Amino acid sequence: MDDSAESLVKVLYEKLDAKQRAAVCFAWDHRDERGLLRTHVSNNWHITSPVINTEFFTDEQRDLIRKIFEGIIRPEWQAKVDQQLQDDAGGFGNDQNIAIFGEPGSGKFEFVMTGRHMTLRCDGDSADHVAFGGPLFYGHAARDFNEAADHPGNVYWEQAVAANEVYRMLDGRQRTLAEVGQLPKESSVAFTGRDGMRPGIPVTELAGDQKGELQKVLAKLLEPYRQADQDEVHACLTAQGGLDACSLAFYTDRDIGGDRVWDN
Repeated sequence: MDDSAESLVKVLYEKLDAKQRAAVCFAWDHRDERGLLRTHVSNNWHITSPVINTEFFTDEQRDLIRKIFEGIIRPEWQAKVDQQLQDDAGGFGNDQNIAIFGEPGSGKFEFVMTGRHMTLRCDGDSADHVAFGGPLFYGHAARDFNEAADHPGNVYWEQAVAANEVYRMLDGRQRTLAEVGQLPKESSVAFTGRDGMRPGIPVTELAGDQKGELQKVLAKLLEPYRQADQDEVHACLTAQGGLDACSLAFYTDRDIGGDRVWDN
């Protein structure tokens, strides 16, 4: 059996009974009060009500859900993400939910897993020009809700360290352009098109060595995910003009510790 995440979503879908499908399966373009549901994102939300580690799902179905998760996350990162889930939600499956949009194997489909500090997707390239099928969310409150300035134990802090290295390389004018005063809500972040307004400094304002360091940040951001998704991100980004079509922002309103080491 093909053990790709997409093929396992199809197997899971086929093993859901009518009652289960009514609760966790939706039409491709299903909308509710949150809008187009398959594209919604927040820092702590539940796309459906049934929790993975409950009797709503059979043992076999729960095993398939876990294998789908393992198919999306690179092996080198699975222990880290499991640690985040343990710290934030008592472990994998204990406070997460899933949804399936469309019919796997019969056209466009997407699998979404949600919970605290988690929005994870698998779409089999069903969403045109959109890597992962939509926005992701991840985070980690490793020890306390309000973390210390050095974020001890946070499995994702290394990404921010890499981004701060880019900031360190900016001159005064560039820093003024890059610093933005108010962090937006997760659900407010959206693609704006080629002519849209984007906060921060345009990447075209960076020097070659600064752009090289920014490429390292992009690689670090993609590192947790399987190679197929990384490749899709690069293809989508290239089609839109690459990093030169992007902007870089450092949000100053949540500078934990007041140390100008940017946390967001």
